[in-house]
Amino acid sequence: MRSFSTLGLSMGLAALLAACGGGGGTTTGGTPQGVGNPAPLPGIVRGSLVGQASPVALTVAGSSVTTLSPSVLAGFLESAQKGTTVVAGEPQCAVSVYRVRYNTVGGAGESTEASAAIFVPSGSGASCGNSRPVLLYAHGTSLQKSYDMADIAGNTEARLAAAVFAAQGFVVVAPNYAGYAGSSLGYHAYLDRVQQGADMVDALRAARSSFTAIGVRDSGKLLVSGYSQGGYVALAAQRAMQEAGNAEFTVTAVAGLSGPYALARFGDELFGGAPRNGATVIVPMIVNAGQHASAALYTNPAEIYEAPYAATIADLVPGTLGTGALVDQGKLPASALFAADSMPQTAGYTQYFGAGNLIRSDYRAAYLADLAAHPCDTSATAPLSCAPAQALRKWLVRNDLRSYQPAAPTLLCAGHDDPVVPYFNTSTAAAYFRGRGANVTELDIDDTPSLNDPYRTAKAGFVAARSILKAAEGDAAVATNYHAGLVAPFCMIAARDYFQKTLAF
Repeated sequence: MRSFSTLGLSMGLAALLAACGGGGGTTTGGTPQGVGNPAPLPGIVRGSLVGQASPVALTVAGSSVTTLSPSVLAGFLESAQKGTTVVAGEPQCAVSVYRVRYNTVGGAGESTEASAAIFVPSGSGASCGNSRPVLLYAHGTSLQKSYDMADIAGNTEARLAAAVFAAQGFVVVAPNYAGYAGSSLGYHAYLDRVQQGADMVDALRAARSSFTAIGVRDSGKLLVSGYSQGGYVALAAQRAMQEAGNAEFTVTAVAGLSGPYALARFGDELFGGAPRNGATVIVPMIVNAGQHASAALYTNPAEIYEAPYAATIADLVPGTLGTGALVDQGKLPASALFAADSMPQTAGYTQYFGAGNLIRSDYRAAYLADLAAHPCDTSATAPLSCAPAQALRKWLVRNDLRSYQPAAPTLLCAGHDDPVVPYFNTSTAAAYFRGRGANVTELDIDDTPSLNDPYRTAKAGFVAARSILKAAEGDAAVATNYHAGLVAPFCMIAARDYFQKTLAF
């Protein structure tokens, strides 16, 4: 679930992007009780603005500007990442960036502040100058507390969201999440369904209350999307709005992209012997979020973590250090989640077992004993009918998204070879939702397109990109860049196509 800033787009991908085609073409006020729990604390109005929306200035050709015309935006995007406009499409609209701060709550229901970016399209074209649809966009995992979606000069994901969506006429509201970008919360409620859904809802409320001041004309069409962690958060936000049962939000369509929706299965397979890339960061972030949400995952971190890590691991990430520095300082192992002699070990996953491991073997054994006694995913129609007794498994089941039926049309896009977020998250969630009667489209972006495939452009772009990168740098480069560098831009393009088709009806 690593973000664009963590993985980035490789030098090889920068070259191949240029070779691949892709892309085409107000309410304010208080916070209704019950929408996106947890409830606000006394005196705190969730979703209220802290100050006013402020424009973000960018330096272009030595000048400070707050609005990038289509031609200037194209040059800006290309100078930051060659080939972006070829993949995303030439900008149709000028784009301005604003930052808002808002009141929200943390995982324990405590009051906090967070921030969000708003990308505002403008121009004389029909897709830019009239009332526009609003896209609520959730970002991927970052280890850096400074991660800021308003920083399109320094944030690859923010630039891609601006290029794919805002430059084509979508008003984009992109929350940074509590715990990031100057938030007063000292931790991040990672994959905490209730908190993250509430945070997104609060960010949208704050953005809406600023629309008149910054010149946004909202068409009333609300779209929700996000990538990786953000794919999960997008569905959590849609669920929070849906379960509110009022008219404050009406979601037109949702696109979850490479998200870990099947969180219980994700944890069970990881502890069962098949960890994934980034597991030594992902597990502590999940545990930390649960601990702050009073899930009582431990009395002392040493119950879960080996001695070299236990003393400093609480609230370690996100922080100020990247993965390399955390490893160099001995705060996290590079890949050894479990001990070398810890069993079972799935073939092909031996790199996650070794010396200097993160998770205690007795803790893993207790997890596996509970898994054996209370297996989940024994039924496709009721995957969470398992009643685990172990605290972490309880937390994972509680936050697994296979427990509701999306009312809005939903696209789930991912790639079947993803080494970070396994494809079963997409396939099992899609099957579960369809079984409940939801309108869900499952899209494997790593699938050879047919002539009549509605997502032929996005699929063909991905297939070409993967082939070019493999030829230039080999299979290892494909694996390293698969999740954030290869799948991300093409699933985002597929989401745009899906939204445009949905809006056309």
